[in-house]
Amino acid sequence: MDCIFCKILQGEIPSYKIYEDDYVYAFLDITQGTKGHTLVIPKEHVENIYDLTEELAENIFRVIPKLAKALKTSFNPIGLNIVNNNDKPLQSVFHFHLHLIPRYENDGMELSTINNYGKTSDKSFKDIVKTIKKNIR
Repeated sequence: MDCIFCKILQGEIPSYKIYEDDYVYAFLDITQGTKGHTLVIPKEHVENIYDLTEELAENIFRVIPKLAKALKTSFNPIGLNIVNNNDKPLQSVFHFHLHLIPRYENDGMELSTINNYGKTSDKSFKDIVKTIKKNIR
């Protein structure tokens, strides 16, 4: 397999490990978007959120508060972004991962969404809800 995260897990590529258990591995992102920028990955190779089982998700998300608190205690950021990209346009490594990005005053990071408030009709909201609900499995 030509997955950089699997190679990290196998010790073929070095990493700055922060945490490890039977299911999860966390290490510093080499880009260090901000000080403490951490990646959290499952040890099992799954490409994205769509391939994540409920059990694997439990094992990953059980660790997130522990790591977030460690980052807060360590660096006293003003906040924390938890980011996950799936497929296009932004997923660059096709092994599920979460970015824990501590935020600091004037850190230069820009993460935002478009505010379309007021542009969606009540009928559209109801249609969206109906479509999503019928596809929950």
